[in-house]
Order: sequence, then structure tokens, then C-alpha cells
Amino acid sequence: MKTVACVVGARPNFMKVAPILRQIEASSGLDAWLIHTGQHYDNNLSGQFFRDLEIGAPEDDLGVGSGSHAVQTARVMTALDSLFDQRTPDVVLVVGDVNSTLAAALVASKRQIPVIHVEAGLRSFDRTMPEEINRILTDRVSDLLFVTEQSGVENLRDEGIAEDRAHLVGNVMIDSLFHARSGAIPAHETIARAGENDDPPERFALLTLHRPSNVDSPEVFGPLLDALNEISKSLPIVFPVHPRTRAALDRHGLTGADGEPGILMTEPVSYFEMVGLLHDAALVLTDSGGLQEESSALGIPCLTLRENTERPVTVSHGTNVVVGNTPDAVRAAFARFTAGDHATGSIPPLWDGRAAERIVRVIENWI
Repeated sequence: MKTVACVVGARPNFMKVAPILRQIEASSGLDAWLIHTGQHYDNNLSGQFFRDLEIGAPEDDLGVGSGSHAVQTARVMTALDSLFDQRTPDVVLVVGDVNSTLAAALVASKRQIPVIHVEAGLRSFDRTMPEEINRILTDRVSDLLFVTEQSGVENLRDEGIAEDRAHLVGNVMIDSLFHARSGAIPAHETIARAGENDDPPERFALLTLHRPSNVDSPEVFGPLLDALNEISKSLPIVFPVHPRTRAALDRHGLTGADGEPGILMTEPVSYFEMVGLLHDAALVLTDSGGLQEESSALGIPCLTLRENTERPVTVSHGTNVVVGNTPDAVRAAFARFTAGDHATGSIPPLWDGRAAERIVRVIENWI
């Protein structure tokens, strides 16, 4: 049996690795070793997701916690290097683009352990995004790269990565989404519980914000909240607040959304709750890459509150529109949505819930 160390650190990683773990468990030649770096350590961002995704507790939790990008990356590298002194896997598999992804890829590469990157090749072409740096560097040191959309294949080819190392397999996030639909918690239950309201709105928008470009500066975040408050008067907004965003609200003294009749701010929700909210939403407003993908897979209109996206297939094939984060742009995009002018789209190629099967089949043959 060959040991595949699967390293995860943040909530999006958990959804991406879950279907891969299920397929590895069904394999006769592979054995999974799940390592959690502890980059997301809040129960609502970590523990609850392991339970919802039915992947069990990690064998090892490095407990690195929060910190600056440099501190967090260094802590993961140091802890993982020590762990690999005790036990060396045959390959290291990383997913996504968080600090833990890059840290694990660097440690494995320096130890001459082959690296597999799932969700390779995505590019926003915006190097002010920490995730973009993580993507580029992880791909450079990876030996096997699994890609979610054709643009990723083209990006890797343009960067000189050998074509036989890259495989277009589809999107494991969609594997998890389809797997979770039967257990999704209806949105009205989550909304009623969070708002202590026995009569929650039947039609609502789902909002998530956590990118530094949106929440770190009060000059950006404040006017953006004002625009969202205006939108909420026409369409109620459910807003699960990321801990980073909550801290920014407190730090900047921005409380305009809290208590507004049309905006319900909640604590982070479980995966099944999020899938239920997404499934029942009339509109998604987000700066999250994952929600761009999931809304496209479910046919829910999505307005991305960023200037770019590393997932262009959600625009060309899906339901996503990149609108930026200025108040006027957000208001104008919502006005178009209200008028019925929004992308309907289709499910992108290979987003069929079977990406993990393809990934594990390639790994078995490659290893």
C-alpha cells in the first residue's frame, strides 16, 4: 500500500479532500493519511465540517492557529517537517490555494516527496491576492496537477509545465456539493434559528465576504456595506460572517449591517446549512471562489464582488458575473438582476460529481 498524505488547513480544503478520501478508501493500492494543519481552528470552520463531510477526525492536527501569512506558513512548514521526520509518506496531496497548501508542497518538495496538487492552474493574474502566490508556487513544485477547467490547462502550458503532468478531471468541490444535497438543511430552518424569527423570508440573497481587498480597509468595506444595506431593502440578505470579517467589523467600528431589518448576520454555518442556504437562495453575493463554482453548478445567479476571478468557466459557462466591489457597480449589477438580466448558464464540463474517481484512478496508475 502506498501512503498518500492529504494535507488540509482551511474550510474549502475540507470539501475538496472529502471525495478524494472516499475514493482512496475504496482503492486497493492506496492508503490515506489525513493531516490537519489547524489553519482554521474554529469549530464552525473546522470540526463541524469534518462531521458534515463524514471524513472523520484527522490522524494528526498540527494546531498552527492564526497569524500573518509568513508566520502561518512557517509554522505549518516547521510542524509538518517534524511530523515527516517520524513518518514519511509516499506522496503528499494538497488542495486549493491556502497557506497550508503552499507550506506542505514546499516541505514535501524539499524532502523529495512527490507532490500532487488538486485544483491546479487557476489564475486570477492578480498578485496582490495571497492565494495567487500560493497557486503559482504550489504548481511549480508539484509533480502531478489536477485541473478543474480548461483555462487551468492553458495556464499551466503557458507557464512551461509539461502537459503530461496536468490532467483535466473536473471539480471535487462539486463532488462534495452533489454528495451533500440529500443532507442539506433547509434554508428556512437556518434562518429561523439564526434570527429567532418564526417567519423567515422565503426569498433572499446569500452573502459572504472575507477577502482582504473587501474587508481590510474601512474606506472600502464601509461603502460596500452601505450598498448591501440598500439592496437588502429589496431582497433580504443572509450573511454568515467569517471570523476575519467579524474582526474587521469590530476593528473599524462598522456596524451598519448589524441590526438592519433586511440583513441577517449569523455566525459561520455548517456545511449542510450552507448547502441549504445556497440551494434556496435567489442570488449569491460573494468574494469566495468556491461559491462562484457551487452557484454555477446549482444554477443560482451569482454576483462576484471582486475585480477578477481565477475561475473564468463560471462566467463563460456558469451563472457568475464579476462586478467589482465599488458601491455603484454593486448597485448597478443588482438592478440588472432585479430586471431579469442575469446569467442562466450551464454546468461546466466534467463537473458531474465524479472528479475524485478520475483523480484517484490517475494516482493509482501514476504511483
